[in-house]
Amino acid sequence: MEESLRTITSCFPVDEQKLKMYSPLSFAYIGDSVFDLIIRTMVTTKGNTRPNKYHKETIGYVNAAAQTKLMDKIKPCLTEQERVIFRRGKNAKPATCAKNQSHHDYHIATGFEALIGYLYLSGQMDRIMELIAIGLDDDAER
Repeated sequence: MEESLRTITSCFPVDEQKLKMYSPLSFAYIGDSVFDLIIRTMVTTKGNTRPNKYHKETIGYVNAAAQTKLMDKIKPCLTEQERVIFRRGKNAKPATCAKNQSHHDYHIATGFEALIGYLYLSGQMDRIMELIAIGLDDDAER
């Protein structure tokens, strides 16, 4: 999967100077999809089952509260640049807020998704997988 996502970003390269101009909500937009795809892949590769079961397990990871817990685990491992991206995403003012999530968790999740989006667009798939592995270290056996 890492190689597939790496292939996509190589087809649509974003130079470093242009990347600096992206808003944190742009990073969060793509980061949400990248994280969702990673989790869906993890859930699906555990074995063949009904799509409803896949969905129920996936939403256990892909929601603001779960992403806040994941972020708590990976925050000590972030570089200074990653902390800046996370903070920008967390402090962004999205047009909407999730109905069933706290504002606090929603802002943390937006920061997390911005971080994932930044790393993805800058071609750092290995780093994304490293951080997610740290965040899910005791959850992946669910």
